[in-house]
Amino acid sequence: MMERRLAAILAADAVGYSRLMEADEDGTLATLQGFRRFIDECIVAHGGRVFGSAGDSVIAEFSSPVEAVRCAVEFQRELETRNAELPDNLRMRFRAGINLGDIVAEDGNLHGDAVNVAARLEPLAEPGGLCVSGTVHDHLVGKLAITFHDLGERKLKNLTRPVSVWGWTTDGRAPPARTKPSHSGKPTIAVLPFNNMSGDPEQEYFSDGITEDVITALSKHRWLGVVARNTTFAYREQSVDVRRLADELSADYVVEGSVRRAGDRIRVTAQLIDAKTGNHLWAERYDRKLEDIFDVQDEITATIAARVEPEVGAAERERVARGPRTDLRAWDQYHLGVAHFYKFTAEDNLEAQRLLQASRELDPSFGDAHAWWAYAVTLGMVYWDTEPDEGLLDEALSAAKRALELDDQNAVFYALKARVQLARREYTSALAENEMAVKLNPTFATAYCGLGDSLCYEGRYDEAIERFEKAVELSPSHPQRWAFLTYGALALIFKKDFETALTWTAKAIEIPNCQYWTTAHRAVAFAHLDRLDEARQTAVALLAEKPGFNCAFAKRKLFYLKRPEQLKMYMDGLLTAGVPEK
Repeated sequence: MMERRLAAILAADAVGYSRLMEADEDGTLATLQGFRRFIDECIVAHGGRVFGSAGDSVIAEFSSPVEAVRCAVEFQRELETRNAELPDNLRMRFRAGINLGDIVAEDGNLHGDAVNVAARLEPLAEPGGLCVSGTVHDHLVGKLAITFHDLGERKLKNLTRPVSVWGWTTDGRAPPARTKPSHSGKPTIAVLPFNNMSGDPEQEYFSDGITEDVITALSKHRWLGVVARNTTFAYREQSVDVRRLADELSADYVVEGSVRRAGDRIRVTAQLIDAKTGNHLWAERYDRKLEDIFDVQDEITATIAARVEPEVGAAERERVARGPRTDLRAWDQYHLGVAHFYKFTAEDNLEAQRLLQASRELDPSFGDAHAWWAYAVTLGMVYWDTEPDEGLLDEALSAAKRALELDDQNAVFYALKARVQLARREYTSALAENEMAVKLNPTFATAYCGLGDSLCYEGRYDEAIERFEKAVELSPSHPQRWAFLTYGALALIFKKDFETALTWTAKAIEIPNCQYWTTAHRAVAFAHLDRLDEARQTAVALLAEKPGFNCAFAKRKLFYLKRPEQLKMYMDGLLTAGVPEK
C-alpha cells in the first residue's frame, strides 16, 4: 500500500571510501563500523528512521527538518573528534544532505523528489559538512544557533528547477564558493564525476573511485593543468553544458564518462571534449570482468589517462599550428617545435630544434623547452642530419638537467634526460632515470619505451620486451607508437626472436610517420632467418626510403649500443641482406 506524507530526508556518504579500503581494508572496515553505529544511534535519538544503507552510506527519514539537521550536526561534530584521534590513513569523513518534501512510502521504502534532492545535495557538501535545501533552511530560522552559508541556486540533475542550497561546516567557515579558477597557461582539463549507470546507488563508490584516480593519473603529466577534485565534484548529478563549464572552470578540455555494472561484468565509457567548441576529440569503451575490483579500477584509470594525454597534446599542437606566426610566445614556440618533431623528417627535426631553442631563450624557466630541445638534438643524431658530437651531447645533458632543476617531479624530464644519457653511453644512469620516470608516472607510455631501451642494451631482453608491450598497450594513438614497436623489434632481434620482430615491424611500418630504421630492422630479421629473397627486396626498399643508407652509416648512427655482439649481429644482417658496406 502506498502512502504520501511530508518528510525530511537525510542522505550521508563516506568520502573516498574505495581509496581507504584499498589502503587498509581491515582498518577502514573497523572505523566504518564504529562510525556507522554512532550515526544510526544518533538518527534514532532524534526521531529518525534509517530506510536505506550501503555500508558507507545511509539515508534516513525524519518527521522534523529541525531534528534532521540537529542529528547531522551532532554526528559530524562527534566524527570530527574521533577522527582527530585516528592516524591519517584511517580518518573517515562523511558528507550529508537534507531536503524536505513530499514522499511516497511503499513497503518500508521511500521514493520521490524529496529523496532524490537530498541525495544530490550530499555531494555538494564539504567533507565533514552538510548541505540543506532552501526549504529546510527556512524551517531553521530562530530555532537553531547554527550558521549556514548561502551557496546560491544549483541546477541538479533531472530536476527542471534550480534548488537553493545552504552549507554548514564543523569549523563554521563558509564552504568554498564556486569561483572561476585562474588559468595556469597550461592546457587545463576538468574531469567530471563519472555517472553511475548501474541503477544501484551502492555502486557510486566505484564510479567516484574511477573519477578520482583519473584526476590523480592526469595530474602526473606535469605539462597539464587539472582542475581539483573538490571543484569538479560540485557538478555531480548536474546537467552541465561543457562550454559553460569551460568558462566557469577556465577549462580547455573536459573528460566525462559513465560506469555500468551488471553481475560480474563492468563497462566504463570515457570521452574527451574540447570545452571551447563542444567537439568530441576521443571516446572509448572498456568492458572488463570483475575478478578483482581494485585491479580493474587501476587498469581502466591508467588506460584512460594514457589515452587522454597524447590526445590533448595533439589538439594543442593543431591549435598552435592554426594560429598566427608573428610574435609567438614561448608556449606556442614549444608546441610548434614538438609538432615538427613528431613529423619525423630531417628537415622537421632541424626546425624543431630551432623552435625549441627559441622557446628556451624566450623563457629560460620553461623546463619543457629545455628537455625537448635536448631530446630533438639527440634524436637528430640517431636518425637524421645532426652528427654525433660530444660537445653537443654535453649541451643536451645540461639542458635536461636544467629542466629537472626547475621541476624534479616531472616524469617527462627524467625520460628525456635518460635518452640523452643513452646517447652518451651512460647506461647505468639512463636506466635509473627511466625507472624514476615510470615510478613518477605509471601511465606515461614513452617512459616504458625508454626503460625498454635501457634494459635491451643491458641484454635483459625479456624485461625490455615487457616494457615495450606496456608502452604500446597504454597508448595506441601516441605519435611515437611506431618507435615503441620498432625499438621493441630491435630487442627481439638481439634476443634472436626474428619472427616476432617481423610481426612488430609489420605493425610499425603501417604507421604514417614510421622511420627507415623499421625497414632496416626487417631486412636484418629476414637475413637471420635465411629468407634471403625477402631480405634483399627489403634492402632495396630501404635504399629507396633512405638514399645513401649503407653499413658505415648504420654503424655511425648506432653509436649508442653497449654490447659489441649486438652491433655485430645487426651489421651481419645488413650485409647478408645486400646493404652496401659504404
